[in-house]
Amino acid sequence: MNKVKDGSCPAVYGSELAIRPLESKDLPEVMNIELQGYSHPWTERIFLDCFKPGYRLWGINENRVLVGYAVVSYVLDEAHLLNLCVHPGYRGQGVGRLLLRHLIGEAARENMNQILLEVRLSNNIASKLYRKEGFEEIGRRPRYYPAASGWEDARVMALLLQS
Repeated sequence: MNKVKDGSCPAVYGSELAIRPLESKDLPEVMNIELQGYSHPWTERIFLDCFKPGYRLWGINENRVLVGYAVVSYVLDEAHLLNLCVHPGYRGQGVGRLLLRHLIGEAARENMNQILLEVRLSNNIASKLYRKEGFEEIGRRPRYYPAASGWEDARVMALLLQS
């Protein structure tokens, strides 16, 4: 388990945070966060389908309690961030940034050339985080996300890891 202490995220500096690979036994905690985090959450079946080669699932714990997670798909030399969610009680404290930095570091270590992701156009907080971490908008996906009033477009973002 990687102990995390990062002075660039002062709200969590000194906290007992640990990032580790998720296991299927973590699904109840993952689903608890997922259901609180999204209006249209993933199902348990979707998460179970990600516990296979080609995926990386990371959890961030505080004192052994899961407070966030990320799901990344690896295809050839490209990592695709599929889901990153932080428990509502831990948002705005740098937990998501630490998790994002971890998965970026792991993708670079595994020789991925870039990381792609989609984010709701309305999710300004996440878009701002991704930009601050070096992601750039490369396009849009019309009607990508289900929304209360129909569908919402996605902003497609990329981070080049190698040239």
